[in-house]
Order: sequence, then C-alpha cells, then structure tokens
Amino acid sequence: MKRIVLLGSLLLSACMLSAQSRYVEIEGLQERDGGMVYNRPHTTLAVDLTVECETVKAGPYARYALKYLGLRAPFSDKTIHTLRGADVALFDENGFVAAPLAGDESRTVSYGDEGGEFAVLSVDRTEIIQPSAEQAAGQAANRIFALRRSRLDLITGEAGENVFGEGLKAALAAIDSQEQALLELFLGKRTVTTETRRVLVAPRPAERRYIVARFSENDGLLPESDLSGDMVLLQIEPSGKGASAVEAGPKEQSYTMCRLADLSTCTVICAGRELDRVVLPIYEFGRSIRVAVPRRK
Repeated sequence: MKRIVLLGSLLLSACMLSAQSRYVEIEGLQERDGGMVYNRPHTTLAVDLTVECETVKAGPYARYALKYLGLRAPFSDKTIHTLRGADVALFDENGFVAAPLAGDESRTVSYGDEGGEFAVLSVDRTEIIQPSAEQAAGQAANRIFALRRSRLDLITGEAGENVFGEGLKAALAAIDSQEQALLELFLGKRTVTTETRRVLVAPRPAERRYIVARFSENDGLLPESDLSGDMVLLQIEPSGKGASAVEAGPKEQSYTMCRLADLSTCTVICAGRELDRVVLPIYEFGRSIRVAVPRRK
C-alpha cells in the first residue's frame, strides 16, 4: 500500500513539475515497465546550418560584354559557397522543439533552362566567311537592343493598337525570354542552390565550445576534421542562475530529487561572424534540487 501511495505521490509531483516549469525533470531511480530505471536528464541540441552555393558558367561572349553592353562579366566558371545562417534548438528522440529541416532549394537566377546550353545565334548560310566571335557578339548585342526597342513600342502603343491584354502580356514575356537568353551569352548562367544540414550536439558539463563543422567558400560545409575550412563553432555560456519556485525548503522531509536545467546562451560563430544566438535550458549545466512530494491528507 505504501508503495502505491509513494508512486502516486511521485506521479502527482511530476505533474506539478510539468505545470510549473518545463526545465525541471525527475532524476534517479524510477519504476518503468515493471523494472527500476535510473533517469538522468540530458539535453541534445540541433544546430541547423544553411549554405548557399552559387555556380556561374561564363558566357561565350563574356570578353565583349563591356565593349558592346557596357557590363562586366566573369571570364571563367566559378563556384562560391556562402554560409547564410544557423539555427539552434532543443532536440530529443521524438524530434520535439526543433523544426523539421527545410527542403533543399535550387533556382536559376538568369533566364533559360537550368543547366542548359547557351542560345545559338542563327547564321546567314549565304555568307562564305562565317563571322568571328567578336562579330557574332556584336550581332547578339544588336538583337538585344532591337528587342528592347520592340518592348518599348509595345508598351507605348507604337507597335499597334491591337496588342493589349493577354496578348500584350504574352508578347512581353516572349521578348523578355529572348533578351535574357542573349544576355546569357555575355553574362553567363548563374544558378543558386540552398542546402540545410543538421548537426546534433550532446553538451558535456566540462566543455563550453564545440566544433560542429568547418566551412570554406570553395567547398562549402566540411567535416570538423578538415582543417582547410574555418571552424563553425557552437559556444555555450551557462547563466549560473539556479533558482526555482518548485525547490523544496531545507526542512522538507518528503521530497524527490530532480534536475534543474540552466538557462544557457548558445551562440554559433564562423570566422568571427555570429550566425545565431539563443537562450536554451540545458540540464548538463544545471544542478540537482529537491522537490517536495505532496503529502497524503
């Protein structure tokens, strides 16, 4: 009978803890599934890192962009990674608190098919001598300016009064598509992909700094053991504030042992840049307290 009363008191105490504070959990021996289990409250942190990858494929007329269009263009292909942000949240085996990972994204910033080939200019087959690359670039630039004049004529009504509504919209969209395809010959194709990767961290009482990954502009996210990249560092600063309204007084004789989490500041830093800062309850930096067990009346 005493055993049933004790278990009932512990359950009532657990309900009180849940109602009063989400940062306190019973620790020590507990009866579970017909046996005794030692419960040691622990915290797992989910660190989500978002990386943007920009891929630029140089256009065949890049060297003539400044001459014919007055624009600067990349002369060679390149790939650049940018660490856009980080997010730190609590995580457990049920995945609670930490939001689901966002799906990876890919978008083509310039017009044209993603990953497709550049537009091909039609040539005059009656010409015996084919134009040089510079001459072809000049022809492409002339077509761009002609398309822009056609767009202006449509907008101002110079192209005729019968082009309006959906017809005007479709005509303008076709001109935009053709212009952008020609511009790619000079400025190149630019594709941006976004990836979010999750790293789980189990804090340890004696450690405050954790290398969750490494990062480089050339290769993106790297394993923590790859010294070619900058450290992506998770830094934890405990507050040391251990007061709790549920803690029993020194004279209380009927109590259960619980673990009180510390409200710690978690910061993600890479190359001196702060990516995220949040305050989270962490049991490893907290302390054990006594919580009064309601007495049977």
